[in-house]
Amino acid sequence: MRPVIALIGRPNVGKSTLFNFLTQSRDALVADYPGLTRDRKYGISERYSRSCVVIDTGGIVNQQNEIDLGMQSQTDTAIDEADIVLFLVDAQDGLMPEDYTIITMLRKRNIDFSVVVNKVDGLDANIIASEFYQIGAPQLFTVAAKQGRGIESMLESLFTQLPPPVSATADPEEDESITRIAVIGRPNAGKSTLINALLKEQRLVTSSVPGTTRDSVRIPFQYNKTQFILIDTAGVRRKSKVRERVEKFSIVQTLDAISSAHVIIFVVDVLEGIADQDSTLLEIVLREGRALVLALNKTDSATPDDYYALKYALETRYQYLDYVDKIKISAEKAIGMKKLMHAVVAANRSADIDVSTSQANQLLAYAVENNPPPMVRGRRIKLRYIHQGGAHPPTFVLYGTQTNQLPKSYVRYLENFFRQQLKLVGTPIRFLLRSPENPYADKRNVLTPRQIRKRERMMSHYKRK
Repeated sequence: MRPVIALIGRPNVGKSTLFNFLTQSRDALVADYPGLTRDRKYGISERYSRSCVVIDTGGIVNQQNEIDLGMQSQTDTAIDEADIVLFLVDAQDGLMPEDYTIITMLRKRNIDFSVVVNKVDGLDANIIASEFYQIGAPQLFTVAAKQGRGIESMLESLFTQLPPPVSATADPEEDESITRIAVIGRPNAGKSTLINALLKEQRLVTSSVPGTTRDSVRIPFQYNKTQFILIDTAGVRRKSKVRERVEKFSIVQTLDAISSAHVIIFVVDVLEGIADQDSTLLEIVLREGRALVLALNKTDSATPDDYYALKYALETRYQYLDYVDKIKISAEKAIGMKKLMHAVVAANRSADIDVSTSQANQLLAYAVENNPPPMVRGRRIKLRYIHQGGAHPPTFVLYGTQTNQLPKSYVRYLENFFRQQLKLVGTPIRFLLRSPENPYADKRNVLTPRQIRKRERMMSHYKRK
């Protein structure tokens, strides 16, 4: 499981800047919980040698209005989830009253935290940091989040305090050959109900209240004499034990479930449609390269308008999912389970495909003949050789000249061509572009003494003319 880092502090100290730098602003995930006025953001950072989950929280202030109490609740939840708590302060402002409020809160809760002095760009970091040593934190770091300065050394120091990373498969007794299926989606989309329908038993406690279940749980089951492991991104948690407290760990567990699974069943509530939170989760699934099946749940209660709205969204905003099977189901009535599992098996088979080098090169030749690569600065990009570099997802290593100039549109063309010819469904395809290195790229042409004398003779000859 990835370590979790929570960023806390008063407003405008650079928490979101640090979050965006670590996650490269692509994985922001808003926790969509009822009754919250300010959301915390989740993202995956893989910029350095170790992957981690980063949580960005709203700024804490002294006013106790409804919005501020909501932000305080979000910060409390982030602290509960975190392995590492980073308290950010502004080097240019110094310690402010709001900073002391946060320090008092952390000490009352007996929370271990490290101080991060941000915005030290243009300042003497050692002199500026001296003011913040009075906080008494065991570790203090100086960074410039906007420029990315000091962040790598900070993370290296923090990660040395954590146990070594554990494989995402988690269970050492788990057979790696068994296909793992993660069921994910927004709260109350019907994830646990779907798993119960697949298992044909009431294995997981369900209710209409979002957050009935907590930790992810792995359930072995058999379909058509084939073994599978279902990963529900929420574990057994009875309704009576769920109060009004914000759901804990669910998003972190979802991110880890995505990493550990072979196939993702993404449950979409047809009545609610696809929300922004769904979009962010889908982007993470694709970035992780997981095979995907969309389960359109609650179709038994959907109206024609519900179908039209969902179809329009899939054909416009989510057109990039055209290779993904969309299966209509009713988890509550166990309708569509056979079609869903057929789609899962097909997606897993596609993701695990083994393409010979000769077949891959034959496909490349057909693709280039059908649509040659464009010309760059008057020279045609040449694609010479290809071989498969891995599976889950199918990854192909493509060699040629000027491949770094190959437009993204042409790479998408290759993806679609290979997917169509290989009859792949539900899995992304990746191409790694390689060009031969030019041994003279960084070398100046140094003239020999003989060449220098010849050049001087030629210059003097032209001058006489």
